[in-house]
Amino acid sequence: MSRVSGLSSGEVLLGGAIRQGWWLVVDDDGADRILAGPFSDRAEAGWAAGPEGHDGARPVYGVRRADGVLARRPSPQDWAWLAHLGGQLDRLPEDWDADLSDDDPLTTLVVEIAAVLAEAGLPLHDAGGSEGAIGGACLVLEPALGGVVVGWRQHDRVSVDQVHGAAADAMVQQVMNRALGDVLRLHGFAVESFGDTGGAVVRWAA
Repeated sequence: MSRVSGLSSGEVLLGGAIRQGWWLVVDDDGADRILAGPFSDRAEAGWAAGPEGHDGARPVYGVRRADGVLARRPSPQDWAWLAHLGGQLDRLPEDWDADLSDDDPLTTLVVEIAAVLAEAGLPLHDAGGSEGAIGGACLVLEPALGGVVVGWRQHDRVSVDQVHGAAADAMVQQVMNRALGDVLRLHGFAVESFGDTGGAVVRWAA
């Protein structure tokens, strides 16, 4: 048995028996069997295993069932991430999905690409918003190509004002476009060079 012990911080009581929060769990034939908890945050749940750790133990957010198994729920961090991703998608042109249904694979492709870039710390370009001058990753849906054209846009100081000169602008553009392609390729997308600026067409991998 593990020597871990649970804490009561951050718990939510439902009917006096069910608690919601972060838990330390192990897999038990496909179910999340609770070892300890609830904890106030993910790190606290992870530390609960002690310096030696516990084979297969991991922190998971959810509600404790009466049988000691965890019913997973979105964590506060999950909700914060979804809000951030939604804010990034709001930077796309207003009519980017006008001709697509919500379940169209290209719609999903755009969302997945945006999520991967956001996870890498790369913001989308705010094409029609107040932060358009800052730059970021540009996503252009191209149904005729069966994918999304992805390219980097630098800050207006570089791309418009050319404060470092045209050569520096072109070199940085190539580096950033290549970085975008590498990040997406590492996440399993099919990435094909597109155009003279170093952008790429990104598709679902075969």
